[in-house]
Amino acid sequence: MANTNLANAKTAKNDEFYTQYPDIQKEINAYLDYDPNVFRGKTVLLPCDDPEWSNFTKFFAQNFELLGLKKLISTSYAPESKKYKMPYQPTLFETEQPHFNADKSKTHGKIFVLERDVTGDNRINIEDLQWQYLEGDGDFRSKEIRKLRDEADIIVTNPPFSLFREFVVWLIESGKKFAIIGNVNAISYKEVFPLIKDNKMWMGVSIHSGDREFGVPDTYPLEASGWRIDENGNKYIRVKGVRWFTNIDHGRRHEPLQLMTMAKNFKHSKHKEIRGQKDYVHYENYDAIDIPFTDAIPSDYEGAMGVPITFLDKYCPEQFEIIGHPHGDYGLELGLKPYPRELKELNKGLRDGDLYYMKDGKPELPYRRILIRKKQS
Repeated sequence: MANTNLANAKTAKNDEFYTQYPDIQKEINAYLDYDPNVFRGKTVLLPCDDPEWSNFTKFFAQNFELLGLKKLISTSYAPESKKYKMPYQPTLFETEQPHFNADKSKTHGKIFVLERDVTGDNRINIEDLQWQYLEGDGDFRSKEIRKLRDEADIIVTNPPFSLFREFVVWLIESGKKFAIIGNVNAISYKEVFPLIKDNKMWMGVSIHSGDREFGVPDTYPLEASGWRIDENGNKYIRVKGVRWFTNIDHGRRHEPLQLMTMAKNFKHSKHKEIRGQKDYVHYENYDAIDIPFTDAIPSDYEGAMGVPITFLDKYCPEQFEIIGHPHGDYGLELGLKPYPRELKELNKGLRDGDLYYMKDGKPELPYRRILIRKKQS
């Protein structure tokens, strides 16, 4: 499976996944469709970046004037601070500059800044990027990068997969607007889910299902399916479950989900797991029904419902409220009743705090649910 690449990245601390230009463009354009001035007069920071390779830097630099930016800042990690092992060779872009320093090139990160017309062509674009070495290695947790964070208005990046939790905490501390890429399973993180529940973070617009292709370094092991090497020798892998996480508003977030009556769901559903049923399954340890697919949410049910976490791709806060995450410690906080101990022998995966229902006399755990209910009109 292609998503094993993500698990491997977390284990090996290999965080060198390069986001493709169209994936950045589609997401940013969705914010602009909702608010054309969302970036106007703003300073945008792209931390955890690699400006000489990054499509984030390329996109925002090429569209500096169109977006109406005040300033663009992009920073990179020092090569020797990266977790993967590969021979380091500075690029011609770096070595041909008069301030090139062979020692700093290995141990210091770089900062790229765009804020004025340097070339004299009366435009501000990628040709006007200026760079210097950072004082440190470019780690986002350093005082140096924190200072840049506090200067910025909006932060956009693909943070290191192995440090996603820490990066979210770092973002929330800043109080800034942001759009970052992560895995859908991050929804259940204790650093993330409360933000989603309280509408302080939500899912982006452009990536809802399937997988996405990322560039990887030459040394990245292509051990799973879903990889390719292009005609120039560049390596790419496909990663499942990718999502944008953001607190920048967009129109999709305010579009109500189309619902069906319970009877019609059972009769006309495209899902065989529902078609032919007479009623939804009710959980044994919480007063809620199980909804196995987002498009099977009924219009004529007012109680609590357990829905797949992918519901958040279509979540409209004016239509639904999020009750909680009924798994493990979250479930215990919600008051899920402990399961009878004799059921443990029938399903050893049961834990106190997890939702379950009975099927054919045995307890079943639904996969990754969140609890919701419709808002009263």
